[in-house]
Amino acid sequence: MRPLLDTAAMRAADAVAVDVVGSAALVRRAGVAVAQECRALLGTLYGRRVAVVAGPGLNGADGRVCAAWLAHRGARVDVLAVGDQPAVLEGYDLVVDAAFGLGCSRPYHAPLADGPVVAVDLPSGVDADTGAVLGAPARATLTVALGALKPAHVTGPAASLAGRVALHRLGIVTASRDGVVEDADLVGFLRHAPDDHKWRHAVVALVGSPLMPGAARLVAAGALAGGASMVRLASRAEVTDLDLPAEVVRVASATLDPRARAVVAGPGLGEGAAAWLAPALARSSVPVVLDADGLDPAVLALRRPDGPPWVLTPHEGEFARLTGRPVPPDRLRATRELAASTGCVVLLKGPLTVVAAPEGTTRVVTSGTAALATAGTGDVLAGLIAGALARGHAPLEAAALSAHLHGRAGARLEPYAGASGLPRRVAEVLARPSR
Repeated sequence: MRPLLDTAAMRAADAVAVDVVGSAALVRRAGVAVAQECRALLGTLYGRRVAVVAGPGLNGADGRVCAAWLAHRGARVDVLAVGDQPAVLEGYDLVVDAAFGLGCSRPYHAPLADGPVVAVDLPSGVDADTGAVLGAPARATLTVALGALKPAHVTGPAASLAGRVALHRLGIVTASRDGVVEDADLVGFLRHAPDDHKWRHAVVALVGSPLMPGAARLVAAGALAGGASMVRLASRAEVTDLDLPAEVVRVASATLDPRARAVVAGPGLGEGAAAWLAPALARSSVPVVLDADGLDPAVLALRRPDGPPWVLTPHEGEFARLTGRPVPPDRLRATRELAASTGCVVLLKGPLTVVAAPEGTTRVVTSGTAALATAGTGDVLAGLIAGALARGHAPLEAAALSAHLHGRAGARLEPYAGASGLPRRVAEVLARPSR
């Protein structure tokens, strides 16, 4: 997991690192890291023209170290102080934006550049904690994140200005409460025990109806791909002619077998799902995943405050249905607020998927792809999360890892393959997660 820190947490981590290695050593590490990324971007340095716009603070100090390193290796470098630089930087092979980084609180208008721009830590002129734009920042080709990722790298309007983000931890941050999920985290997704049996990881699926029978098949297939050893499926009214995996057991009503380890409910149920789900969910003693038609205030009212954790998986429309407002630009804050108000783990789906626990711990998933913008992919994800819960993952990690796995599987789909192909691709990713 790549660490994600807000301004206050990052400054606290910086202070600890300064006590250990000193401020000068930390600035040198940062400046050299930026310079090495610049060299990789340019390919060769000798004779290349580089402008470094350096501010008065530590961000500017990083930029000046970068400038010296590049000049020593043959680049022609101009260091321009903020306020003295021209409005347009012409004729440069590269511009390094080291004007203002963490904690920028006033509008900044960056000079226009006719070449690539490398931002030091953040594009200057953005709010690190919300991703709001202050003034007119430059659009970076590459942003070199220092120590940890910041919220502005992943959320709000500023995220689109950061370009490709390269993280250099610099020995500053060793652990963080929040983070961005990466492929290496999937190594712990698979779980087995010598005494496993079919009930140990069983999932109850309360999904599907005559109008939407496919939801039942997709949820069941997702649950099995996520680790369910058996799926007990109950659909609303009679659903026939389903091509279900052999590991799925059909049951007649929305009841919970006490041996099951997780429940997934909602996809394909249609309007009025709460009354049908009430007898089962009100008595649930295991984690519950709610998606689609299960994401209804009437269904949430069934949750006991002292009961097992629930995971909610809204897309933007369902978020609005639950909260009465559209998703704001700061998706991290919006997800945390919904998690806190419901007492549930919330997974807000979208191009950027955010997962938050009620106490505020957050995971960000960036593996999403346009290939997942088809009917039924959310059903597969809901099943994946239930399977991960049945395997013993905590709700936050089950949701975050499943979402990352879902995105990686989507990237392997053939063009226009649809949701039905996802479970097979999930198995491929788990076999070789970093491919």
